Amino acid sequence: MYTPSSLPNTRVDAADILRGFAIGGIVLIHFLEHLNFYYFPELTALDETVWGIVFFWLANKMYAIFSLLFGFSFFVQHDNQAQKGKDFRPRFLWRMVLLALWGIFDLIFYNGDILLVYAACSLFVIPLIRQSNKVLFAAAIFFALQPIELVYIVLGLLNPELTPLYLGSNEDFGAIMPQQINGSFLEVAWVSLKHGIPVNFTWAIENGRFTQTIFLFIAGIILGRYRYLYDEGNNRQRWKKTMLYSLIGFAVFYPLYTYIPGMVDNVCASHSLGVMLKAWMNLCMMLFYVSGITWLYHCTKAGKKLIVIAPYGKMSLTNYMTQSIFGAMLFYGWGFGLYQHCGHTESLLLGIAFVGLQYLFCCWWLKSHKRGPFEELWRKATWI
Repeated sequence: MYTPSSLPNTRVDAADILRGFAIGGIVLIHFLEHLNFYYFPELTALDETVWGIVFFWLANKMYAIFSLLFGFSFFVQHDNQAQKGKDFRPRFLWRMVLLALWGIFDLIFYNGDILLVYAACSLFVIPLIRQSNKVLFAAAIFFALQPIELVYIVLGLLNPELTPLYLGSNEDFGAIMPQQINGSFLEVAWVSLKHGIPVNFTWAIENGRFTQTIFLFIAGIILGRYRYLYDEGNNRQRWKKTMLYSLIGFAVFYPLYTYIPGMVDNVCASHSLGVMLKAWMNLCMMLFYVSGITWLYHCTKAGKKLIVIAPYGKMSLTNYMTQSIFGAMLFYGWGFGLYQHCGHTESLLLGIAFVGLQYLFCCWWLKSHKRGPFEELWRKATWI
């Protein structure tokens, strides 16, 4: 069974660096997508290249790092209270209610919000936080194996007429776009709330994101228990081995994802195989990023340069919320309507500039505050 850690959970700079790296990548992807508004001017060959490069290196990997660190933060908060003899689980449940409210607020601006999904996925993890390491590993493996897709592969092979899992995400998503073009702010806010809540959950389930998020939350708890992000014990060897094994894993899963689904005639099995292999391929790349950045920070002179990213990671919720507010203002019809003028190249440059402005704000704000504005509000409401 679980026992509280005997060591203090001091501030983990590597986690702040990783969180900053992840949220920066998420902002760039969202700007490239025009904040889930897939309407673009005529695209050039450079635009297509930019899209391919950014999505190859960042898409799904940045969200995965963010999710992993969400589970890690849950462990730290719970363990800190457990060391004092307190049970943090009821408080964390309340914290997730607050996160859901943040998500609803975020949906007013950006219909691709992930905070509501995080709040729902956390309900699967709360009962596991005090379980033994064996139970945690078993649960992590179960969700990592994409159980929904496994079921659909079996059902598809038994019934060739079966179609892939589809819960109606396209209809909800399609209902939002017309308002993004011509609607007022209030009209876009209403349609985003009406259709954004179901579309985020249905899309996450259809594409294996829901179960993968639960897996990453659990993996983050395991990360915390084994103090993987601290420079202690044999962690330096662990980071090197993780980098090596993740590269090997990517070298295996990339060609499998590229070719195997297309070789399967069964439509349902082919689709589910694609979802599974893509998730595992991206997981390998994410692990390479996490282990590589942690190793660079703790073991090389690059650590002094990487630490400058930490302020951006410390204010990840503020940065996530503000990218929704200002990104929607930039691209949607009720704002500046830049969707009409910005191809992928211009959108990426805008994203880089916006991340730079966010970073400068973070550095300025943290000179006189311990936390970002959204982080401080969330914390005060958590302990109200």
